[in-house]
Amino acid sequence: MARRINGVTAAASASLLLAFLMPAAADGDGGGTTRYNAMFNFGDSLSDTGNLCVNKSAAAELLLTFANPPYGMTYFGRPTCRCSDGRLVVDFLAQSLGLPFLPPSKLPGADFRKGANMAIIGGTALDFEFLKSIGLGYPIWNNGAINVQLRWFRDLLPRVCGGPQTCRPYLARSLFLLGSIGGNDYNAMLFFGFNVSRAKSYAPNVVDNIAAAVERLIELGAADIVVPGTLPIGCIAVYLAILPSGDKSDYDERGCLKPLNGLAMYHNSLLQDRLNGVRARHGSAVRIMYADYYAHAVDMLRDPARFGFTTVITACCGAGGGPYNYEFDARCGMKGATACADPWRHESWDGVHPTEAVNKLVADGWLRGPYCHPPILQ
Repeated sequence: MARRINGVTAAASASLLLAFLMPAAADGDGGGTTRYNAMFNFGDSLSDTGNLCVNKSAAAELLLTFANPPYGMTYFGRPTCRCSDGRLVVDFLAQSLGLPFLPPSKLPGADFRKGANMAIIGGTALDFEFLKSIGLGYPIWNNGAINVQLRWFRDLLPRVCGGPQTCRPYLARSLFLLGSIGGNDYNAMLFFGFNVSRAKSYAPNVVDNIAAAVERLIELGAADIVVPGTLPIGCIAVYLAILPSGDKSDYDERGCLKPLNGLAMYHNSLLQDRLNGVRARHGSAVRIMYADYYAHAVDMLRDPARFGFTTVITACCGAGGGPYNYEFDARCGMKGATACADPWRHESWDGVHPTEAVNKLVADGWLRGPYCHPPILQ
């Protein structure tokens, strides 16, 4: 007999969850041609397509606001547990490559043969035990560190491609996205008492874990791996609202916090150095692509009109008011929060994550350049 949960069978519950998290028109409706067998993604809220909503026991209740309207309003017409008004970068990549939207790896009953998404909101590069050892062992950062996401991926492999002999060639013809990840490591530090200098001292640990994850994927058979850097966090509303500076010299001409952007640039510089080392070790057998989130975001901030935007840092969705429309207790998805009528004119959706319009531009920049080195489609 089927097990019942709150009066609903487990099978029926899984079916409802599948319908919620796997939107219609998921099969490459961007008109792309299939270049890869599949795509596999690892990361955090910038690319989670639903793992948080499946894995609720691992999430703090405050994170589940992402499953409420008006999230998803632009493309899906309803929330799908994506942190945007519509599609994410990973969605646009899948569509352009002729692949379906990636199902969350924890989703019961999903078909993972054309790809899976291990990313989860709150995901970190540093292991939770390490975060605990430096005084940051808060449950919000225990959803799925990169080592946990790699384990989820290994657990899926028998359903995707069988055993090691068949998996290696299959994975060699698949695309891997490792990140963006690392942003939550700095969030954990900066929002819970570390200053920028102390957070910066842990950047080598963060980057080493990302590079180690790249190596583990190569060991499994991955040959094409995209590794994004981090965004200019000093230009993101959540940081500007929660960590304001009393020193005017800390702000640049666009109103961004220079010390925070310095941390992001340091992370990205270290990451590129580590990736160069991976390339040197593996030569032409592996293609490691650095995706430059930072440079693209800065270009959009400097000249928003060129990209079709009228609003840069201020959140489209929220009830916070003020210069950024962001307040932690009045976030998008919470009672009283509303969304702007034209999110495609805004760069920031909720003060933390980009709008679908930004995500499309980012995906295009990774596919064809100039913001991915080398471009995915080169």
